[in-house]
Amino acid sequence: MNNQYVKVTDSSLMFAAADGKPVLALDDVSLVVPEGQFLAIVGPSGCGKTTILNMLAGLLRPTLGSVKRNDEEVLKPSLDVGYMLARSGLYPWRTAQRNIELPLEIRGIPKAERKERVEELLHLVKLDGFGSKFPSQLSQGMRQRVSIARTLAIEPKLWLLDEPFSALDAQTRITVQNEFLRLWEATTSTVILVTHDLAEAVLLADRVIVMTARPGKIKLDQIIDIPRPRLVDDLIDNEKFKNLESTIWKELRSELI
Repeated sequence: MNNQYVKVTDSSLMFAAADGKPVLALDDVSLVVPEGQFLAIVGPSGCGKTTILNMLAGLLRPTLGSVKRNDEEVLKPSLDVGYMLARSGLYPWRTAQRNIELPLEIRGIPKAERKERVEELLHLVKLDGFGSKFPSQLSQGMRQRVSIARTLAIEPKLWLLDEPFSALDAQTRITVQNEFLRLWEATTSTVILVTHDLAEAVLLADRVIVMTARPGKIKLDQIIDIPRPRLVDDLIDNEKFKNLESTIWKELRSELI
C-alpha cells in the first residue's frame, strides 16, 4: 500500500476573474492521502473544494506547488481516475447499458467483452433488467447507480466525487450511499469526496478535511474512527457519529459567517 498515493504539496491556484483581477482560490494547500483511504472535503461555497478535485483529475494545474499521484506529477487526465458529479451526466440517447459501456468503447474493448462486463455491473448496482432503459425511463436514484456502474467499468484506482448524492431525495440518498459503500469496500480504490453535507462526510469517510473560506486552506484534518463495514442508516443515532459531526461543524461554522 502506498502511504502517499495522493500528494498535494504547497499548492496555490490563482484564477483570472471576468474583470481581469486575479482571484486566489487555494492558498498553500498540502495534503497526503494513502492508497485505499476515503477522504471527504467540506467547506464554504467557493473555497476551492472542486478545484482540488480538478487538479487531481489533471484538468487544472496549480499556480504554485505540485500535485502528484504515485509519486508522478499529475499533468493530464488519466484513464484510471473516475470522476462523478452531482448529476449523473448520462447521455439521454443511450440506454443504461450503452452509457455504462461507453468508457469500454473508448478503450477499444471488444463488443462481447463489453456486454459481459456491463451485465456484471448492472447486477452489482442492482439494476438487472434495466439495461435497455433510457435515462428518461429511470428514477434519479437509478440514474445515479448507472453513473456509479459506468465509473466502475474503468476499474478506477482513484474516485473523485463532487456532490454525487446531493440531487437525490433523502430516502434515495441513503440507499445509494449504502450501495456505493458496499461496492467501494470490495475494492482497494482511493476516494476523495466533496460534499456540503457534514453527516454524509462523517458517515462515509475515513477522514474529513475542513477548508477555510476563500482562499481555501486546510483548517481541520479529522480522522473518523468509526468501524467498517458501515450502514448509513445504522449510524444516525451513534454517539461517536454525533460527536464527530459536532466537532466538524464547530470548525466550519465560523467560516460561514
